Amino acid sequence: MDASVTPAFLDSDAVTVTRPARQTTPLLFASPHSGRQYTDAFIASSRLDPLGLRRSEDSFVDELYAAAPDFGAPLLAATFPRAWCDANREAWELDPSMFADALPPWVNATSPRVAAGLGTIARIVASGEQIYRYKLKFAEAEHRVARYWQPYHDMLGALIAGTKALFGTCLLIDCHSMPSPGPATSGAAGRNAFKMPDFVLGDAHGTACTPRVTRFVERALTDMGYTVRRNDPYAGGYITRHYGRPRNRVHVLQIELARDLYMDEAAIERLPRFPTICHDIAALVEALAREAYALIEV
Repeated sequence: MDASVTPAFLDSDAVTVTRPARQTTPLLFASPHSGRQYTDAFIASSRLDPLGLRRSEDSFVDELYAAAPDFGAPLLAATFPRAWCDANREAWELDPSMFADALPPWVNATSPRVAAGLGTIARIVASGEQIYRYKLKFAEAEHRVARYWQPYHDMLGALIAGTKALFGTCLLIDCHSMPSPGPATSGAAGRNAFKMPDFVLGDAHGTACTPRVTRFVERALTDMGYTVRRNDPYAGGYITRHYGRPRNRVHVLQIELARDLYMDEAAIERLPRFPTICHDIAALVEALAREAYALIEV
């Protein structure tokens, strides 16, 4: 076997796609990290309880962008959790220390994500705790990539291709959330102390989408009263850099939203302000849907 993966059926239950009655804009939304289907076997294999495993989730992000189909844009979401398999990584970013058997030589075992413990199969959750009680077999990684990672990218690729076929171009918004700097500094006061913004826009430093899109989103969010930063500390992950090819008429912008704006990070529960954030994101989605073609058409 080599580093390629076998295409999976596009109707896999690893993903959900909420489609508009008719796609009316060259715009797509995707949430690779909001999946929350934790199996009993995964929980049993972990040192962590279910709440601990959820520390890596972009919890409720799929709900925050749920208005996308109302404005003519499909919404793709992973159903599987990031702690199980990370769709925003290369297929084979794996940590050899996690496995009982030797990994094939084509595995990317030296990426910065692997070194941080956050490869395709993560060693830790985002808060730093070790996930597993014991070492895995490489066959388990093969299963997760084929059964979860690949269907997500099959569907994402199909949605991009379908959008290009309809409109000649495509803008993908890759939807994420970002944690507070730490337990002692959570909340708006903590983020302000660390100069953390409400939103971070990642366009791989201008290489993954036209600057017109980044400026448009930045202005829209700023006009709503939010603080916005570009590419720091999140310039865009694998999805942004892999699919963002403006010369091929595919533009990708990653949007990171501060979790403490809409959720209790300790309890992983929606805050009373959640509907307000949904309303504001819906307004952003509507504006993007209306202007997407003009922004990305050359």
